[in-house]
Amino acid sequence: MSAKTNASEPRYTFFVEWFDKQADLIRRYQLTYFLRDQMVEMYDIKNRRMFLKRAAFGHIQSEDLYLGAILNVYSRQVKIVEYGDVFTRNELEGKKSRTLALVKPDAYPHLGKIIKEIYKMNFIIAQMRMVKMTKADAEEFFAAEKGQPYFADLVAHMTSDVVTALEVVGDSAIHAWQARIGATEETAGNPHTLRAQYGADKDVKNAIHGSKSIMDARNEIEFFFDRKWPTTAIFNNCTCAVIRPHAIKDTGDIIDRILSEGFEISAFQMQALSTVAAEEFLEVYKGVLPEYHDIVEQMCAGPVVAMEIRQENAVETFRKLVGPHDPEIARHLRPDTLRGQFGVDRVQNTLHCSDLPEDGLLECEYFFKMLQQ
Repeated sequence: MSAKTNASEPRYTFFVEWFDKQADLIRRYQLTYFLRDQMVEMYDIKNRRMFLKRAAFGHIQSEDLYLGAILNVYSRQVKIVEYGDVFTRNELEGKKSRTLALVKPDAYPHLGKIIKEIYKMNFIIAQMRMVKMTKADAEEFFAAEKGQPYFADLVAHMTSDVVTALEVVGDSAIHAWQARIGATEETAGNPHTLRAQYGADKDVKNAIHGSKSIMDARNEIEFFFDRKWPTTAIFNNCTCAVIRPHAIKDTGDIIDRILSEGFEISAFQMQALSTVAAEEFLEVYKGVLPEYHDIVEQMCAGPVVAMEIRQENAVETFRKLVGPHDPEIARHLRPDTLRGQFGVDRVQNTLHCSDLPEDGLLECEYFFKMLQQ
């Protein structure tokens, strides 16, 4: 039975959208989040009726609520698109701002450390994507710097290899991230800034780009996340790795370990899985793993990070780094493995990895071809 609603009870209200694939329609709801007991209620705007009575969703916390966030409500991914009232806007708009963190090609070896730093600042990474920019892309993105003596070198550098775009959400995100990465001059200045630690020069190879204003942040986030990009996946000598929702905040540590072990991360994207997609991807384990249904549910509890990992004998060598399926066994027999370090139990065991050599390519194609269509 749902709890009774008190009109004066503090709550956040949003408009959310869900894409109904069967009907090929975007359905719009009003979602209410009750701060006292962390319960959720949804109202169907078009049909003018209650869609979901007040219910508890332990995986949805107040820090998960911001414009652009994707929430899992009974296996449906709903996206927050607008504030629903003045109170919610006033409470959250000043607190939760968005910025773009762009890891340049020269900082690729430090990608894990940079992501780890974002989470250390108590920020949320709402979206992540690895892309390969063309000359036209780079010239468009850095149009404000056209005319600078270093512009041609900057464009050449940004198109020399992959970049990783991160949408960062948090309190005063733009100002705080700018302060953390440091001014461009600080590649040889303040040793505590990220540009000083990982940058090589002032204007071109300075490791990281950060948005400078609210308008810049909006435009830059749209540039990377509101358009289709060709996949950076190579689809050979590869294995698939998927960081599970419970381990998202360990993404930086996991990536840093993968790169330090000599693996290449050639494709990388955060995405939300529907129940259908999770079941399809994990179908081979149905009837094999007793916790199959719990694993499917966990894979849909929040965003996952999918990666194409490359190395010679990638599937076999990466499985050794990931460790036994059961983290408890991993901690006893191989504590230095990823599951030994970050796993909780057989359901929350940090990440999925391809089991068989023939699965590596197929699973990479699933995430970086099929799900992108």
